Amino acid sequence: MSNAFRIISLIAVTSLLTACGLFGDKEEELEPMELVKIDPTLKIKKIWSAKLGGDAEFLRVALRPAGDGSRIYAASHDGKVSAFDPESGNRVWETRLDAALSAGPGVGEGHVVVAAKEGFVVALDASSGEEQWRADVSGESLARPLIKGESVIVQTIDNRVEALSLFDGRSRWTVVQSAPVLTMRGSASPVAVGTTVIAGFDSGRVVAMDLDTGTIAWESLVSPPQGRSDLDRLSDIDGEIAVVAQDIYVAGYQGRLASLASESGQVLWNREISSFEGVAADWNSVYTVRDDGEIIAMTRRTGAETWRNASLLRREPTLPVPFNTTVVIGDLEGYVHFFSNIDGEPVARVRLGSKGISNAPLVIANRLYVQSDGGDLAAYVVVDDRPQRTQPDIAEDES
Repeated sequence: MSNAFRIISLIAVTSLLTACGLFGDKEEELEPMELVKIDPTLKIKKIWSAKLGGDAEFLRVALRPAGDGSRIYAASHDGKVSAFDPESGNRVWETRLDAALSAGPGVGEGHVVVAAKEGFVVALDASSGEEQWRADVSGESLARPLIKGESVIVQTIDNRVEALSLFDGRSRWTVVQSAPVLTMRGSASPVAVGTTVIAGFDSGRVVAMDLDTGTIAWESLVSPPQGRSDLDRLSDIDGEIAVVAQDIYVAGYQGRLASLASESGQVLWNREISSFEGVAADWNSVYTVRDDGEIIAMTRRTGAETWRNASLLRREPTLPVPFNTTVVIGDLEGYVHFFSNIDGEPVARVRLGSKGISNAPLVIANRLYVQSDGGDLAAYVVVDDRPQRTQPDIAEDES
């Protein structure tokens, strides 16, 4: 899938048609990097898989599995929401909604929330899948809903963040940011730090809002627009936002990757890196993938680069997600790649199916969950084949 597919106009279609010959460029696109054979040093086992529902290929929807510690929840583009037992993969319940879904699920406080393409949000009971309420947010959402406290935070593609009551879906507050002429198709999913909601916008700004009132605590321009044309000035923050302790990590397209202080928005460090997918982090490192598919790892405290890997160029890789001693990435052909988190060398590769993987895998405890654009869900574990040490029988040894 071409990266140009993500570019849309929210204000004037004509500006998109004339921008740098976006639809008239006849230069041949470079092909995705061909995969080379690897010698796996890590054994990965699929422990279960399930079919979720309809195909969402090429739609760039934000459908990714989520968990609450007891179940795994996932949704398909054609309106099916399911809950699974994480150990066996048995489907606990399935709810069929009369809507095409664009984002979710968000999980928390006994609720499962999904966003529909037509501009409304649906809340389900996490234990039974029974629908609790629907709320009209008047815009498509491509960001997973955030459930925090008594609120459901929804961000729509028109640069609007709205807090809904968890109990009945009524609007509690709304924050609107101005939108540039051209934007990328996508939205960063809001995250919470304490009682503050952090959201990224198409203007290249990160905004912190009070969870209860929506009052803006601070704004930080992470990815400033540059250039003369509207296309050159694209600076959307559409990828994942990572939070570790009190530090926030965020990346923008044609802009920067930055570390921010959650209490003030102060930029602690930044690097000139353009990314659609955003940032993932563990206690030691932050990981991102450039808009051309190059994977980059940096130290979390300073942003100093530790390794790069260019083996997935133009393969539309997902965000690298820390898992065990690796980072895991899906690609446009359904492959799941495992790279060492120390030096970026490939250590394993499996294939979920022939359909692409657009959203980052999910890690919960020692399990990895991957959802494909074809509506398939699979759970993986790392298999430890090392011989197990046995304690000698002391009495027998002494005799």
